[in-house]
Amino acid sequence: MYVAIPDERFPIPAADIHLVDPIYWRQEVENITGERAGVVVVDTPNRFLYWTMPNGRAMRYGVGIGRDGFAWEGRGHIAYGREWPTWTPPSEMISRQPELEPYRHGMEPSLENPLGPRALYIHQGNRDTLYRLHGNMDARSIGQAVSSGCVRLLFQDVIDLYDRVTWGAPIVVLQ
Repeated sequence: MYVAIPDERFPIPAADIHLVDPIYWRQEVENITGERAGVVVVDTPNRFLYWTMPNGRAMRYGVGIGRDGFAWEGRGHIAYGREWPTWTPPSEMISRQPELEPYRHGMEPSLENPLGPRALYIHQGNRDTLYRLHGNMDARSIGQAVSSGCVRLLFQDVIDLYDRVTWGAPIVVLQ
């Protein structure tokens, strides 16, 4: 499940899974969210993301979430996704972290790109929330509150989720 993926645009190494508590490994579970099939649910307090499926089931992924002051909650939808996206930090992030200035106009896709191999873009109505579900190379961040608000998944997990989600799918982020 967390093996290397050599046939990607940028070959993905195996996840350093020994750094992740096994509770956060991807697994099919009972759908405890109360949401119908086809909904993404981010359970921020427990650091899980659920993709709800038919027959009362869900695929559960461990995630890294936004640190204090960077959390978002509410309902929206997954407007679209991108494979190997360009990452453009928001101006507010560059103000907090001036070392990101070289990326003001975007960081090209790569294994070092903070969005990783896939990103799913969260909108409310026609408005981009600027929050994303995306890949993350640092296995130690799974189960932690460390991001600037986005939801991080292991590379292998974000690819699995990306392949399941349909554009326009509802998302619920619980705090």
